[in-house]
Amino acid sequence: MDVKVVIFDWDGTLVDSVDHIADSLHQAATELGYPALEREAYRDIIGLGMVEALEKLYPGISRDEIVAVRQGYANYFFRKVTTPQNIFDGMSEVVADLRSAGRGCSVATGKSRRGLQSALVSSGLGMHFDITRCADETRSKPDPRMLEEILVFYGIEPTEAVMIGDTRYDLEMAQRIGMPSIGVEWGVHKRDVLGEYAPHAIVSSVPDLRSVLGL
Repeated sequence: MDVKVVIFDWDGTLVDSVDHIADSLHQAATELGYPALEREAYRDIIGLGMVEALEKLYPGISRDEIVAVRQGYANYFFRKVTTPQNIFDGMSEVVADLRSAGRGCSVATGKSRRGLQSALVSSGLGMHFDITRCADETRSKPDPRMLEEILVFYGIEPTEAVMIGDTRYDLEMAQRIGMPSIGVEWGVHKRDVLGEYAPHAIVSSVPDLRSVLGL
């Protein structure tokens, strides 16, 4: 692909953190008396901002209850630090090689700023990204606001960038503004779901992703 900027999702795309997020949500919600849900329900909302995720998991949840669940989630989630070993094999090299090739790299994530900032440092990936956008400082996926803000930063059009993600929310976000996307199958959603959003490609391995990106 001949694009100037590559925008990555974080959880489930760059970092193998999906199960830890699901476990943390389950623990936080059930300790406050919410019913335990199927594991796939927790996985399915990964990519959304926390408020939007909880509203989808527990329709009718109040703002005060959201605050309580978020606090419990943070207590569990931050017990585990993201390390370089949590990055999917080969993805550090993908990002580094994109930068070496003169392409911009950025992150658009449903994580909070606190969560992403900590992970950028502890994973060692932070140095590679020009700009990062989080759900709690703009609008949650699939609203394309965070992509629009990244495009403004670079001064480019949607067709000059590509969004890489593992969820329907990533690909729908890109589709809404006419940005090409690449779905990766090693995270939350598989080919049948990702394919609903007309991605440029769906890949099942990092070598396949490198090939699509021309690395």
